[in-house]
Amino acid sequence: MRTTARTSRRAMTFAVVAALATGLLAGCATDDDSGSDGGSGGGSGNKGGTTVTIGTFGVFGYKQAGLYDEYMKLHPGVTIKENVTTRTDVYWPKTLTRLQAGSGTDDIQAIEVGNITEAVQTQADKFVDLGKEVDKSQWLDWKNAQATTKDGKLIGLGTDVGPMAICYRKDLFEKAGLETDRTKLAAQWKGDWNKYVDLGKQYMKKAPNGTKYVDSASSVYNAALGGEKERYYDKDGSVIWDKSTGVKKSWNAAMEVATSNMSAKLKQFDKPWDQGFANGTFATVACPAWMLGYIQEKSGDSGKGKWDVAAAPTAANWGGSFIGVPTASKHQKEAIALAKWLTAPAQQAKVFAKQASFPSTPSAYDGLKPQAATTTFFSGAPLTQIFSDSAKTIPVQVFGVKDQPIGTAITDTGILQVEQKGKSPAQGWDAATKEVKDVLDQ
Repeated sequence: MRTTARTSRRAMTFAVVAALATGLLAGCATDDDSGSDGGSGGGSGNKGGTTVTIGTFGVFGYKQAGLYDEYMKLHPGVTIKENVTTRTDVYWPKTLTRLQAGSGTDDIQAIEVGNITEAVQTQADKFVDLGKEVDKSQWLDWKNAQATTKDGKLIGLGTDVGPMAICYRKDLFEKAGLETDRTKLAAQWKGDWNKYVDLGKQYMKKAPNGTKYVDSASSVYNAALGGEKERYYDKDGSVIWDKSTGVKKSWNAAMEVATSNMSAKLKQFDKPWDQGFANGTFATVACPAWMLGYIQEKSGDSGKGKWDVAAAPTAANWGGSFIGVPTASKHQKEAIALAKWLTAPAQQAKVFAKQASFPSTPSAYDGLKPQAATTTFFSGAPLTQIFSDSAKTIPVQVFGVKDQPIGTAITDTGILQVEQKGKSPAQGWDAATKEVKDVLDQ
């Protein structure tokens, strides 16, 4: 779901992926989409009853998994209408304007993880406290924490999360003389992303002709940062990006990649990156659960059985969303009931089965069943176990109001300056610093 670097996953629309039943994490959008609204009604309902509207971005999977139709059959007096804005960078500013105006919002509004802190800190009074409506223990503690105000108000219910793994081409690893068994491979880089990078140096010594170890340095940066407690803000809301231990560790790992010959130097979600999957250009990619469908689609039949999945060096998260009910909702009671139902474990499991959006409700994990085609494509890897083990141990991370644009400045300006333009790490950092200061109006 959805963008650049950190949010690029919402810079893609995946009708094809949904058709493959292995799509992205809820809300992925397309880079080249105009970002205009697109109505996406849930189907027939009682036209004389209540119409509940839900505002989303990209592909959340509710319609694709048949949940709207199912709910309307259970509640004949309710009609569901989904209003989709493909790009989150269009969706969220528009939603903020309507929240602040106190009118024009949908009955339910989706919130991307990169925007949840801004919603919590500046718009909490515009949302219903859903903590009073649900058993909060159903969700991962760290997921709830992201949507909870200092005084304990829960403004959104968790939809999906993006637990991390490493997807790798075992055929290329074998040709390079590296370990191909997923368990033994994970043990080699366990606990440290630098170990993952070091393995890349070994890969390049015997790399199959025309291949690189990793797709991009930004991929490594985002994945490593996804497992760090300390990011761009501290718990008091102060900006600490330039002093953050987590940022520095992740930047340094990315610089090892950017200044070496192990990177394919591709910008994620651009067309050359897509072609890299199809052509087998790179051997590994940081792989949140929602990435599975993307890899399967872009690699095509030629990748079947060649890709495998191993546990990431550290438990990390990349992506995820929430749905909340604005106080301005015209049908607040019905909206709360629908939001609770859509995010319940049983429904999250159904969305996972349809498009691989990984649930934020642990009780759903034991019953998760990836599509047979997906399991076969990834060499029979125990996908549910790998991603659920990661999801359960991801640290609680602090997000800030400008978290998304700060991350974009670092990856799309700083890292790309080094990786694609040959600048030094110091020059890349300076370029990122200038961009971040612009973002923060400093």
